[in-house]
Amino acid sequence: MKKHTTDEDVLILAIESSCDETAASVVKNGREVLSNVISSQIDLHTLYGGVVPEIASRKHIEKINQVIEEALKQAGTSLDDITAVGVTYGPGLVGALLVGVAEAKAIAYAAKKPLVGVHHIEGHVSANFIEHPDLEPPFVCLIVSGGHTHLVIVKDYGEFEIIGRTRDDAAGEAFDKVARAVGLGYPGGPKVDKAAKGGNKHAVEFPRAKVEGAPYDFSFSGLKSAVLNYINHAQMKGEEINVADLAASFQNAVVEALVSRAIAAAKEFGYDKLAIAGGVASNSALREAMKAACEKEHLNFYYPSPIFCTDNAAMIGVAAYYEYINGTRHGWDLNAVPNLKLGER
Repeated sequence: MKKHTTDEDVLILAIESSCDETAASVVKNGREVLSNVISSQIDLHTLYGGVVPEIASRKHIEKINQVIEEALKQAGTSLDDITAVGVTYGPGLVGALLVGVAEAKAIAYAAKKPLVGVHHIEGHVSANFIEHPDLEPPFVCLIVSGGHTHLVIVKDYGEFEIIGRTRDDAAGEAFDKVARAVGLGYPGGPKVDKAAKGGNKHAVEFPRAKVEGAPYDFSFSGLKSAVLNYINHAQMKGEEINVADLAASFQNAVVEALVSRAIAAAKEFGYDKLAIAGGVASNSALREAMKAACEKEHLNFYYPSPIFCTDNAAMIGVAAYYEYINGTRHGWDLNAVPNLKLGER
């Protein structure tokens, strides 16, 4: 990996629109965030109990120019100052991604700047570099979000080896489904986290699935089914459900599965640095449990602030910087790739 050694600052204008946040950011030299503007659609999609792709795409079109203008303004920069334009091109909702990709291509073409496409998950991992100047690869990273649950070795900037992944539901998806089932609403992750604070995490012992022959893989569909069955049984018997206990017990099962595998991987592969990333990385129980486990095993633990865990463009700007200095350039044929795999180009 080439290190940035020139005297000239590299300024990345980054765009993120993979789901329901329209975001833009200006990032300097891969570590310094000059602006981070996010226009969230949560209130809109709450009406439907989840993200409606068509509505998300339309909202991105409405907001994207304003968000980019605001990001440049807050950073005190113009398009002339920008070195390159970075954009998420996958994975995500195809319509939502297309808005960001089309915008980035138009800006890069008009401003005569290089275009750098970024993998959304690489962005989540890179969020850890923003507040931890000492963090450099290699390290183990647990990526947990609404659509992804991956355990990876970050071998270098932009170079990953996946050692574990979910076989079915992502952790965040399970949070959303359980939240909906107990009437907590959308978005599920923060609502379950909040409800669980007042509950007993050992009130109900839900199952922890292990995947045979794949010690670092995850499976959350059985846990989700167990929670739904518990709710159905209680309703059939006319028993009242203690939502706080249920939320705490479910969350505890997810957290234990995540923490145990991440710690085991760091130890087996011989890394003393462990990071978490993605929307679910802002879950307070996961952060506390991982911190305690890392202290016990003498591992250095890294995690981004909550604002950098959920979808944002600053993390995309960081990832784009390292891709840019490593020579990654995309042409005007760059397209949205909704099922882009980590490590694919």
